[in-house]
Amino acid sequence: MKVNVYICSVITRKLILKTTLKHIASIQTGVFAKPTPEGEVIYLQAKHFDESGQINTELHPDLKADAFAVKHLLRKGDVLFAAKGTKNFAAVYDIEKQAVASTSFFVVKLNDKFRCRILPEFLAWQMNHPVAQTYLKGQAMGSSIVSISKGVLEELEISIPPIQKQQLILNISRLRNKEIELRQQIEMLRDKQIQQQILNAIK
Repeated sequence: MKVNVYICSVITRKLILKTTLKHIASIQTGVFAKPTPEGEVIYLQAKHFDESGQINTELHPDLKADAFAVKHLLRKGDVLFAAKGTKNFAAVYDIEKQAVASTSFFVVKLNDKFRCRILPEFLAWQMNHPVAQTYLKGQAMGSSIVSISKGVLEELEISIPPIQKQQLILNISRLRNKEIELRQQIEMLRDKQIQQQILNAIK
């Protein structure tokens, strides 16, 4: 264990400027299955997530354990990428219950040698960045339901700064998102206040 920690500490000091997703991770498709009222495993679908990739509903096991191969079970740190439709986002799998992803997703699994170099949350942040989204959406194909291919996703350019910088970027991003959320709440309260003042003036 001490040897692994040492190796990780040495690796994280090195700076890899740019690479592509296919060089740091394997990408596999989700599972096509029919949910059941009762099951042992959660079947994650795009409808379970909001626009920013956050789970927005309570999850219940709705898939039998024999409905898929064991290799499709998600592990913490896997990154899900919604490749179908117009809502394309990356989200890190970090829930305690067993789950598999539907065919709406590609499952991005970091290679062992890169687990010390890049945080899954930072990888998802890069995939959600406007620059990456512009590239991916620009390569999407299809008429009725557009989709992003595995080949396109594999060629996505990824930057890997030191772990400390990744953590800093993630913290700044969280604070920025919180600021936006608070501003929206303030505007909503302000609008309600103005509407109430107008009603009072009419009365």
